[in-house]
Amino acid sequence: MKADPIVQNRRAVLKGGMAAATALALPGCETSTSGSSGGADMTLGHRLRDGAFPEPEREAHVPILIAGGGVAGLTAGWRLREAGYDDFRLIELEQQPGGNARGGRNAVSAYPLGAHYLPIPNEEARGLRHMLRQLGMIVGDRDGRPVYDPLQLCADLQERLLWQGKWQEGLVPKTGLSAKDRADLAAFDRAMADFSRRRDAQGRPAFAIPIAYSAQDADLIALDRISFAQWLDRQGWTSPVLRAHVRYACRDDYGTEPAEVSAWAGIHYFAGRRGFTADGTGDNELTWPEGNGRLTRLIADRLGDRVLTGQIAFRARPDDAGGATVDVFDAARGTSIRYRADAVILAMPHFIASRLLGEKADAAHSYAPWLIANVTVDRAPAGKGSVLAWDNVSASSASLGYVVATHQNASREGPTVLTWYMALSDMPPANARRLLVERSDADWRRLVRDDLLAMNPDLDGGIGSIDLWKWGHAMIRPTPGFLWQVAPSQRAAIRAPFFRAHSDLSGLSLFEEAHYQGMAAAEAALSAIGHAHETLL
Repeated sequence: MKADPIVQNRRAVLKGGMAAATALALPGCETSTSGSSGGADMTLGHRLRDGAFPEPEREAHVPILIAGGGVAGLTAGWRLREAGYDDFRLIELEQQPGGNARGGRNAVSAYPLGAHYLPIPNEEARGLRHMLRQLGMIVGDRDGRPVYDPLQLCADLQERLLWQGKWQEGLVPKTGLSAKDRADLAAFDRAMADFSRRRDAQGRPAFAIPIAYSAQDADLIALDRISFAQWLDRQGWTSPVLRAHVRYACRDDYGTEPAEVSAWAGIHYFAGRRGFTADGTGDNELTWPEGNGRLTRLIADRLGDRVLTGQIAFRARPDDAGGATVDVFDAARGTSIRYRADAVILAMPHFIASRLLGEKADAAHSYAPWLIANVTVDRAPAGKGSVLAWDNVSASSASLGYVVATHQNASREGPTVLTWYMALSDMPPANARRLLVERSDADWRRLVRDDLLAMNPDLDGGIGSIDLWKWGHAMIRPTPGFLWQVAPSQRAAIRAPFFRAHSDLSGLSLFEEAHYQGMAAAEAALSAIGHAHETLL
């Protein structure tokens, strides 16, 4: 049956990419939608780029200074306190710690501003499980396996897909498939299951989380030298249904197209997760209305007044005593201070850490831009077929769909907030960042609104505010060669008194990777100052 011309045109625009997208008006939806617009503080970021800061007026000493309050920096602070060490400071540029795992709130609900869930950790993620136990997410053990608080786990239904005009459970189409589609999907699933089961001679998983625990067999490492799209081509898997699903996955976790994602990273998405639990919930996620903002807030609360926000580290140098000086601008006071530290943990992206150290950034590091919109609606979405899920994706949209902030609530009646995601992956990242800034907020809101109404026409007349959040450098892109060539060389270059802590050092922008790198940096700093501790790595 031929598609409605308005719907067909809207889909063509969305699938044609953000660069070609125009503001489309749907019948009955001519009224502009209001809302706020936020993101990483570009004014402060540009000052850091340009170096326009006053010289320090005073000095202070702190044995360990953590610069950066994202997941890695917060984890480093948590690890120091866990080791019984409390003489440190954590400085953060933004007014709220958490990095791309922050959350927000309005009168209806809390909601994510970035990462919105944490899959059940693998068995190898020992340090992360230790922290989740402290935070109350793990409530016991059975037969040597953790038991998770069921209230922290994603409630049913977890996922649904809008496919051929009807919602279905899960994210892989089940109907209207050709014989080639079915054969390729089945072969792909078998290959991913084989990779998931594979172990090396030491018993390490082929694809682990964190990836530091992964096997390093030559044929596995070789996968990092080609793209995921090239690897699929070599298998002869050309089904458009499979390719669309793979594209969704690469954009969902990496903000990057399959042709630019390392084959190792692409396979890792499907074969790396083996949730370790006592009760068969290993394929579930931990999630909250504010997403991973719940975790970063709980960690920050444990650090208390050790966290100082609105502080911009703009220069870092080794000193003659084997320690370091870090010059920091206090945005509220308008003055700078020089910290003298015995060890410094630089918990920030590579391009910022390099600038602080006066080094040239490695061009192999590239970052994916994202647009996120928190859309307040006066009623929950419906639609034909499967009931509303936590994660809702349309096969005909260039967006990644939306998650429902109130999904975990006992009652799901009344207004809610839909967190809508768009990876701007179909153009060079620099062009996408420029588009984020240059396109008007009114046009972005119209695009978000039209995409939501294409998925859920039943929301016509029910959309309230659309609050935009723009991430110019949301996550490192795992391009071919990065994971097993560039990232290892960056880790090998780390020297005291500076210890780096960021998911850039892994190459995958995942909570587990940032957590691992934060722990590793904290333990290295403790060793450097001679503080005894038992490793959690």
